[in-house]
Amino acid sequence: MADQTLWYLENIDLTNIFCPKKVDMGMLDSKQHPTFEANQYIYLPDEPAKKIFLISEGRVKIGTYGTDGKEVTKAILAPGEVFGELALINDGTRRDFAYSLEPTRLCVLEKEDLQGMLRERSELQLFFMRLIGNRTLRLEQRLENLMFKTSRSRIIEFLHTLAAEKGRAVGFEREVKNMLTHKEIADLTGTSRQTVNTVLNDLRRQNVLTFDRKRMLVRDMDQLQQAG
Repeated sequence: MADQTLWYLENIDLTNIFCPKKVDMGMLDSKQHPTFEANQYIYLPDEPAKKIFLISEGRVKIGTYGTDGKEVTKAILAPGEVFGELALINDGTRRDFAYSLEPTRLCVLEKEDLQGMLRERSELQLFFMRLIGNRTLRLEQRLENLMFKTSRSRIIEFLHTLAAEKGRAVGFEREVKNMLTHKEIADLTGTSRQTVNTVLNDLRRQNVLTFDRKRMLVRDMDQLQQAG
């Protein structure tokens, strides 16, 4: 299966849109290309929604807080991915937060600047429409999974999707580099770190996959899917 995470990049050079060519010459503007250490908030709920971000380096967690104050993880994003896009359809404030999981560098566009580009480029309009729609569908699917599927099934479905969308073919196997931590998988599947550890070790014993801190190697995608 082809990498589905880059379908929207085929005809759009997002790096050039978000990070002008002067970046390649070392002319970084601290306002438009900010850096964050690990474990720093990029923005918080109720802050003005005026910017859209592209991850140049690092990883970013997108989340929100429930009425009980409990943190809910919506997504964990890697280099090349965009976030903060809801600023385009919201004139108010942020509803979620963005948090750097490791040293991170971003490229930033002001909403007004991007809106001007959207008026001139139909392919860019399509990109953001699909981005917002795809993320909404994913959140709806996660909610359905929480209601109707077991913890084990949710974890296995997540691993299968992760391998299909962000992995690369290595012979008949599929490799995912920069593997998420057990806690991150637990946060994204509404389970516990202990349950994730149990499921992963069970799959390793069955020789369905292997994993370490740096990567996951799925030996058989069909067998992984059926393991749920």
